[in-house]
Amino acid sequence: MITFLICLALLVAAYFGYGAYLDKVCKIDSQAAVPSATLYDGVDYIPMPRWRTFLIQLLNIAGIGPIFGAVMGACFGPVVFLWITFGGIFVGAMHDYISGIILLRNDGLSLPEIVGRYLGGGMRQFMRALSLVLLILVGVVFMRSPASILSGMVTAIPYWGWIAIILVYYFIATMLPIDKLIGKIYPLFGAALIFMSVSLAIILFRGDYTIPNLTLETLRNYQPNTESMPIIPTLFITVACGAISGFHATQSPLMARCMNNEREGRMIFYGSMITESIIALIWAAIGMAFFHGPDGLVAALAQHGNEAAWAVGEISNTTLGAVGGAIALFGVVSAAITSGDTAFRSARLIVADVLKVEQRSLIKRFAIALPLFAIGIVLLFVDFDVVWRYFAWTNQTMSVVTLWVIVVYLKQHQRNIWVALPPAILMTYICTSFIFISGQFIGMANHTLAYILAGAVTIALSAAIWLTKVKTIKTL
Repeated sequence: MITFLICLALLVAAYFGYGAYLDKVCKIDSQAAVPSATLYDGVDYIPMPRWRTFLIQLLNIAGIGPIFGAVMGACFGPVVFLWITFGGIFVGAMHDYISGIILLRNDGLSLPEIVGRYLGGGMRQFMRALSLVLLILVGVVFMRSPASILSGMVTAIPYWGWIAIILVYYFIATMLPIDKLIGKIYPLFGAALIFMSVSLAIILFRGDYTIPNLTLETLRNYQPNTESMPIIPTLFITVACGAISGFHATQSPLMARCMNNEREGRMIFYGSMITESIIALIWAAIGMAFFHGPDGLVAALAQHGNEAAWAVGEISNTTLGAVGGAIALFGVVSAAITSGDTAFRSARLIVADVLKVEQRSLIKRFAIALPLFAIGIVLLFVDFDVVWRYFAWTNQTMSVVTLWVIVVYLKQHQRNIWVALPPAILMTYICTSFIFISGQFIGMANHTLAYILAGAVTIALSAAIWLTKVKTIKTL
């Protein structure tokens, strides 16, 4: 348990320490004009209280990633604690915070438009396509996962019945002004998510569970097939949302359009990511503790089709009882649904920004949303494993592009680029090596050669971006 406690303490301390340092790097100005005031439209640009904006951002980004991803990541052993902690502090939370501030200072525009401003028109077009693909995949994944859980909790409504209910909710949430539905029901969802996390943490501390520590003996890969599932890069792709996620930067414009001043950025962006990392840390810990170690978790999952949803349900119902388990599972469902609805909403805003279509008109919102949902419905009939694999890689690839935007932004404004440059290079290497190693892409048997090729590509890509001339600005 010592490793777990140290990691938990580091995550909490990072908000007050490293988060405060990033305030200085970004040169936060609480008096600067913000989009919610300068571009108020009563639909997407609406000022909201900081606590509400934080809660919505947390629920937007959480999804099932820090829950399902953390459980699957625990199959690699206690090393997962390191990636969740240091990835969350120095990669994910930094990524969310600085990209959020950049979005705030650029009128809350959608991520692809910001990428175009800093990395050029070609990258803008690439990101427009990649963002829409990712957001629709997120919407589909976060329809199917909660529907699967809910159909087990309320058997009177079948799986496809829940799909239909969630689909209708997503469409309504995508169409209505953000403060009419999302802003009102998220506190309820947030309460369930917080109850789930706090309850499981108490179980870990007070129950008869042993959380494995990271030692030289346990620093190994517990996956049954280590050749096809090496720690580098598979762990970094598996545990996405709990450490870093490109999806987050697609959600940040929603809250950038609702903030009252720049000073709120650390709580809303950095704080929500740290909170998500804590949730992931708890689930990784209880995943190993509940099944008596990583080996037991791997064996149990193998007997149930490697379904993380089964493990989450088993843990919740066994540790918290029928009522507590139901509330905990509702928290899991809430995390998924509150990311799925804003995924489609973000997709609508991206299309609107590309086509320059104002969104005050309900008919214009409907015209954009309908085709997006039509594509999502088609993808509901594609094998879930296929959808999830491509979602995971696309998600991390999105983070790579965003990290390089941050590097260019800091370089342009002559600020400390070293907070972003190493994470950008790291994630470029992770996503590149995954292409060479993963069977869903190239799947090279010679991993040494794959790592070398990934390194060469990473160096080339990093050099190309680094050597791009940017106009320097003395102040932020």
